Amino acid sequence: MSVKSTAAGDSPAKGRGRTTTRGTAAKRRAGEPGLVQLLTPQGERVEHPDYAIDVTPEELRGLYRDMVLTRRFDAEAITLQRQGELGLWASLLGQEAAQIGSGRATRPDDYVFPTYREHGVAWTRDVDPLNLLGMFRGVNHGGWDPNENNFQLYTIVIGSQTLHATGYAMGVAKDGADAAVIAYFGDGASSQGDVAEAFTFAAVYNAPVVFFCQNNQWAISEPTEKQSRVPIYQRAAGFGFPGVRVDGNDVLAVLAVTRAALEHARSGQGPMLVEAFTYRMGAHTTTDDPTRYRSDEEREEWASKDPITRLRTYLEREGIADEAFYAEVEAESDALAKRVRDGVRNMPNPGTMAIFENVYADGSSLVDEERAQFVEYMSSFESGDVATAGTGH
Repeated sequence: MSVKSTAAGDSPAKGRGRTTTRGTAAKRRAGEPGLVQLLTPQGERVEHPDYAIDVTPEELRGLYRDMVLTRRFDAEAITLQRQGELGLWASLLGQEAAQIGSGRATRPDDYVFPTYREHGVAWTRDVDPLNLLGMFRGVNHGGWDPNENNFQLYTIVIGSQTLHATGYAMGVAKDGADAAVIAYFGDGASSQGDVAEAFTFAAVYNAPVVFFCQNNQWAISEPTEKQSRVPIYQRAAGFGFPGVRVDGNDVLAVLAVTRAALEHARSGQGPMLVEAFTYRMGAHTTTDDPTRYRSDEEREEWASKDPITRLRTYLEREGIADEAFYAEVEAESDALAKRVRDGVRNMPNPGTMAIFENVYADGSSLVDEERAQFVEYMSSFESGDVATAGTGH
């Protein structure tokens, strides 16, 4: 499997309308020569000259299972948030292939630095979904030991994890370890200064890190053309390392490209940027209303490229999976959903006053004042119970 930059020959993205023309533009960009694809939206297997992959039937069924279970878990989390059990949730709907494909490309000794939406990657690193939900419920700060899974805690600050990953990768190189580091970020984060600094240090120090950008087209309500005048993967060339764009809804292509990129990094060839060209089918988070800034036509166009449907079509066409397999996955999906629901509802209520703790090591008069005001506010409720008022229980 060879790796090379595919930046040559692509032209800068043209400006386009926010909702009426984005569908056509997205279709044009998705068809650029630089897009690595091994499985078409119609579920047809194709070859790529630079990225070959040999996947067994068992592995193919495993990838399908991973995506289905991850989507079901994600859907349950949204429902739980709507029921008042979680404070917030960032859905990955539509990005299952980008996350499962890249996550399954890592080795156990590789180290992963996520943002806050990498639920599928967490699944591939054996992080219990209930730990993710506990964080969004406010009863823990992640709940897992990063060193047990080589999966760092979620990072809410946009883009900062790329610096953390670069520093860690520099340490890996100094230790002489045969491992790579992968940092996830979104198209919106590509505009952050932290990401540019990470690119600079990674290139100069030849750090064994893969920068994995999930370009889901929208940084909340800002389209990609407001983030970059060229395809994001082309930015790598300016920092002196290769970049590649992959069909982020094609789990096989993502697996192949990420596997090659990680090998590129761990073999001493330095960093690499992977842009997974995908789409966020749902809201940015449960506080967002995407109908305010994007069209139904655009969403419908991307729905036809659904990563799970694409793989299932291929499995059925090739006779790799039968109805018994799909029924088994469905049953496992139902069991996971029940475990998630029961687990969250049995979690303790987050302590209302805990938000004022550990803000400053030595305390703060301003925090003390805010705490007193909040106590007075909470006491105005009929129950007068400061510990539980306002939690929905």
